[in-house]
Amino acid sequence: MRRGENNMLSVTVEDVAVLRAAYMPFVAGGGIFIPTTPRHALGDEVFVLLALPGDANRIPVAGRVVWITPGGARGGKVPGIGVRFDDRDDLARGRIEAILAASTLNAERRETYTV
Repeated sequence: MRRGENNMLSVTVEDVAVLRAAYMPFVAGGGIFIPTTPRHALGDEVFVLLALPGDANRIPVAGRVVWITPGGARGGKVPGIGVRFDDRDDLARGRIEAILAASTLNAERRETYTV
């Protein structure tokens, strides 16, 4: 995944395995983990242009930071932020869940960025 400016992020999820590791279904309304090193605080508003596997179109997503994994976290976790999708926007969550549901049969249980 690649990122853009501090509160404006451009994210390209290149394959379904990365999407599965980044998606945060336990967050109310859905969310996604974005590997990034710039400082963010819980509650920061961010705007994400999200490109999903197999789709050249970017989905604009407004959200808030609800998770932070700092650099040097235990277990070698990737530093980044978890962004909760805005309540009024079901497009990103719906597309992510459709992609993941379609690939569930071939999925292996793997560690995610957040758990």
